[in-house]
Amino acid sequence: MSAQHAGDLYGEMFLAEQPGPATRPSRLELWKTFWPGLALCGIASIAAAWLAEHYGAPIILMGLLIGLSLNFVTGEARTHAGLDFASKSCLRWGIVVLGTQVTLAQIVALGPVPFLALLMVMAAAIGAALVVARMTGASLAIGVLAGGATAICGASAALALFGVLGARRVSQAQFALTLVVVSMASAIAMSFYPPLAGALHLDDRQAGFLIGASIHDVAQAIGGGYAFSDVAGSYATIVKLSRVALLAPVVAAVSLLCSDPGEGQRHWIKKLAMPWFITLFLAVVVLNSLVAIPAWLVQVNLTLSKALLLLAVTATAMRSRLDLVMQMGWRGAMPVVAATLASLVVALAFSLLVL
Repeated sequence: MSAQHAGDLYGEMFLAEQPGPATRPSRLELWKTFWPGLALCGIASIAAAWLAEHYGAPIILMGLLIGLSLNFVTGEARTHAGLDFASKSCLRWGIVVLGTQVTLAQIVALGPVPFLALLMVMAAAIGAALVVARMTGASLAIGVLAGGATAICGASAALALFGVLGARRVSQAQFALTLVVVSMASAIAMSFYPPLAGALHLDDRQAGFLIGASIHDVAQAIGGGYAFSDVAGSYATIVKLSRVALLAPVVAAVSLLCSDPGEGQRHWIKKLAMPWFITLFLAVVVLNSLVAIPAWLVQVNLTLSKALLLLAVTATAMRSRLDLVMQMGWRGAMPVVAATLASLVVALAFSLLVL
């Protein structure tokens, strides 16, 4: 064999042994990954829609209850990807589509008084969590985590705050318990706050503020508002998204107050950016304020947003880890309970006396 042929053979063998470029999964592979969880979530949502149509129950509430009853399906690992996609992506795009139901005039109509009232509700939730955390022997960091998650946007705020506080200040078990209790408290609130608003004869604006200012999770706050009425749902969306927009300054403040001397000083700056789905929601609101959308398209978008939020609520309920509550005990849950009650009392007081 000549040297040239030997060189060619060696080159071919060398190239054959090199790892090829990383390939992205195909759409079919992604669909196979998401399919089990999405299928279960879709079937549960269809069942919720059937019950709501035949028995006059709120469709979002039915999705929540059915999802909680199917909590055991998360024991199958194949469902995780689909349920995670439904609980996050469907929620975010549902909020974006809801932008077609709101105009800038409605946001301005919120006014300074409701905004100040909203700040008072959030301050009451965080303060109550801090006080009860100390009373039960927990650290202030646990109070900040519980109060911030309750005051802002539930699990999303808890994740952002835990990223700042770290496992050294808040154990993984306590963090998991906080997520579970926040989800449970939000689910209970979504079930009882709309009937409570009806029993107190609140109008759509008052009910929307109460629900949007005191229910933790975005999907359940919006769902609870629409369970009362479509007008209350739109107002609750504005109030709730105003709370979500305050996530950045709250996380930045906690980051500054809790940072260690040896930590980098710029790690929190990335958290100041507005979540993309809220930015897109605001863009849709602006477009809706400038361009007249046909009534039929507004109705289609409302139906689409409700369907996406139904999928998100159902998937979130399925993903709840109820067993962790029994493992940690009642003391670990009390900061969230206190923050929930404080936000309800203050929001209800402002709804009745100010709005």
